[in-house]
Amino acid sequence: MHFCRVLRAAGLPVGPGQTLKAIEAVRAIQLADRDQFYWALHSALVNRRDQREIFDQAFHVFWRNPRILDRMMGMLVPDVDVDRSQEDQEEMSRRIADAMNPPDADLPQRELEEEIEVRAEMTTSDSEMLHRMDFESMSAEEVERAKRAIARMRLPIADVPTRRFRPDPSGPRVDMRATLRGLLRAGPDAILVARKRRRTRPPPLVVLCDVSGSMAQYSRMLLHFLHTLTNDRDRVHTFLFGTRLTNVTRHLRQKDVDVALDKIAGSVEDWSGGTRIGHALHDFNRFWSRRVLGQGAVVLLITDGLDRDAAEGLGVEIERLHKSCRRLIWLNPLLRYDAFQPKSRGAQAILPHVDEFRPVHNIASLAELAAALSREPTRRQEGVREWLRMLPA
Repeated sequence: MHFCRVLRAAGLPVGPGQTLKAIEAVRAIQLADRDQFYWALHSALVNRRDQREIFDQAFHVFWRNPRILDRMMGMLVPDVDVDRSQEDQEEMSRRIADAMNPPDADLPQRELEEEIEVRAEMTTSDSEMLHRMDFESMSAEEVERAKRAIARMRLPIADVPTRRFRPDPSGPRVDMRATLRGLLRAGPDAILVARKRRRTRPPPLVVLCDVSGSMAQYSRMLLHFLHTLTNDRDRVHTFLFGTRLTNVTRHLRQKDVDVALDKIAGSVEDWSGGTRIGHALHDFNRFWSRRVLGQGAVVLLITDGLDRDAAEGLGVEIERLHKSCRRLIWLNPLLRYDAFQPKSRGAQAILPHVDEFRPVHNIASLAELAAALSREPTRRQEGVREWLRMLPA
């Protein structure tokens, strides 16, 4: 039961039903076998693939993994000069750290008030800090606050003209059909010229989101963002890809975000695996582009550009996708690093065919994306040309 409380504090939806199932599963196995013990708890407490990483960390810490226990003990001593670039420093999730060390409810109220007073002297508010915080480094509480902030976000896309017209007395075009109908009713003595104006509406939005292992820390929050988009406006189509392409649009139309994510977890088979971007785009161009890219669609490609197939066929497919849509925007979480350079073959194949290149790693980057989409759509922004200069000739 204590382990279930830790998972619940870390953000996993573990209720009394799952706790009873875990107890029954543990009673049916041999407790001396660590693998059986792990999988018994895993089968009862993990419902989605994105919960597995949190479960793994909590399991190894709670059941006293010596390596992680040593790191936890190291957190209790004063800081010394440590080379943080060493690869053997495995970082423990802040969600698990918070779950293992919950705030003491018995602290005197006076001490809590003093803590609030100190934080109020900071120049940056908690809300601003949350908006600038990387999704990957958020604690369980901060993840929940971020989800609520994302649920309130809107994505206004600038309207584009359509092929249809609407009656408008001050419109720029003469409506000959309406003018002739009026002439038949009023007679030849009075000719009333009817005018019309072209209709406008937001273009369709198509999202291609990478859910491979390298994107696992961000795909969970991005799915909350995509759920908000899908329920905020019409003509939003979402596809997830790792080694294959999956259309999850109908799942994201569920009003309850937890129900939507459960259905997505059951339909996506290649979660947290490898990435075959060229293969996924080939399937999209062949089976879906004509259905969803009509009327000047805007495409959001969310991926880090790391491709298992070394960008085989990716250049051709991304070029075809670019020519089929009004605006292609690449959202890459690796762009948050100042030293990022497009050295991977996937990035070098994608960059020449995108109109905008943006980071997507925190709430602020999502808000900046919303502001960019609300402006008049244009081809090839200035920021992309700077990245193109870094590509090999």
